[in-house]
Amino acid sequence: MAQKPGVPKGTRDFSAEQIAKRNFIIEKIKKNFENYGFAPIETPSFENLTTLMGKYGEEGDRLIFKILNSGDFLKKVPDETLLERNPSKITAKISEKALRYDLTVPFARYVVQHQNELVFPFKRYQIQPVWRADRPQKGRFREFYQCDADVVGSNSLWQDVEFALLYDQVFSDLEVPVTIKINNRKILTGLAELIDEKEKFTDFIVALDKLDKIGKEGVKKEMLAKGISEKSIGRIEKIFDFSGNNQEKLILLKELLFDSETGMKGIEELEFVLKNVEDAGLKNSLELDITLARGLNYYTGSIYEVSANNIQMGSIGGGGRYDDLTGIFGLKNLSGIGISFGLDRIYLVMEELGLFKDVEIPKPRILFINFGEKEAAYSLKALQKLRQKNIKSELYPDAAKMKKQMNYANKRGIPLVAMAGSREMENNTFSLKNMNTGEQKEVDFDQLITELQS
Repeated sequence: MAQKPGVPKGTRDFSAEQIAKRNFIIEKIKKNFENYGFAPIETPSFENLTTLMGKYGEEGDRLIFKILNSGDFLKKVPDETLLERNPSKITAKISEKALRYDLTVPFARYVVQHQNELVFPFKRYQIQPVWRADRPQKGRFREFYQCDADVVGSNSLWQDVEFALLYDQVFSDLEVPVTIKINNRKILTGLAELIDEKEKFTDFIVALDKLDKIGKEGVKKEMLAKGISEKSIGRIEKIFDFSGNNQEKLILLKELLFDSETGMKGIEELEFVLKNVEDAGLKNSLELDITLARGLNYYTGSIYEVSANNIQMGSIGGGGRYDDLTGIFGLKNLSGIGISFGLDRIYLVMEELGLFKDVEIPKPRILFINFGEKEAAYSLKALQKLRQKNIKSELYPDAAKMKKQMNYANKRGIPLVAMAGSREMENNTFSLKNMNTGEQKEVDFDQLITELQS
């Protein structure tokens, strides 16, 4: 007995209905990207492994899908390396490429590679799939789409302001109520200085970023496990319970970080963004979240995370400023900032909120019944004229029983059915049936067009 086929864990098939809903989200995002001045690019689904490794931190590197070299990939691996069973050493010998982990690092590579062709500041958007060898769960897949917008070549904080407004506009258009969380990595650097654990900065922010998932005690336990002392944690413990509005939180931060030049610079930048976003007017809420860290190594300034209100889903968007991402590829001092929309999680949120009522699956407006070869040829001439007018239309492929063809139209939700027998062919007409009302009448081609356009 043949084994039942399936898809790899963390991947999915998509039906016509699901694709229509996904395209609805993509079109809303794409429209706003272009309204804000971004132009599209695309990059390959896989990159050189050296392009990706070391850009996402230790945890991110582990989640990169490596691609085996073609042919006899073990040929270049010495026997002693195989016997040593060191995964990193073996991987370096058998894999030179990997599926992209995100769209930001490939974008940085693109900018460096095409720098002489670009106009700076360079604003691009990109809507493509990415892959992560993560543990699949609700809202977390191994293959998923990101919808990214980035600008490089400007360190102006007005870009930070605009990205918060872009988030607000897209989710307002999708009718998804959200909270846009914002922080600044310089503030986190200041906190690491305060506890005298700057060399453990990555461990510190990775643990802090999990506060909403594992709670205060869970974060403290993880920090202790990473070698951050109880005394050090005590110095910043009050941030675990930060409350109040944005202005009250800024005051508390100034009191905490008054002695840190880096931390105070982060507060200054954050104040600018918060003030100007709020002055521009938001439909959704903008909240300063001091525990927001965004675990990726390349962020250096403003960081964002978006969550849907009253829905247990995790973040549905995130991003931030990176002062020298292209520097990893040799192009120094090119500041940038970018954000991402998680298409798959946004889809799940909209499903839960019942927001897809107006989304329709693409389908024909009219089905031509097939009575035989001559009748089908007659209908095909009309079909071609309709398609030239961008009217979706279809000929049933087989001269099957009328009941079967009518059932097909009903199941597909096709509203009109055209029939042509010997009498209609002599009169150069069609019998047109409305599948919703049952009404039937004889029409010529011009009348048929009128019916379809009404």
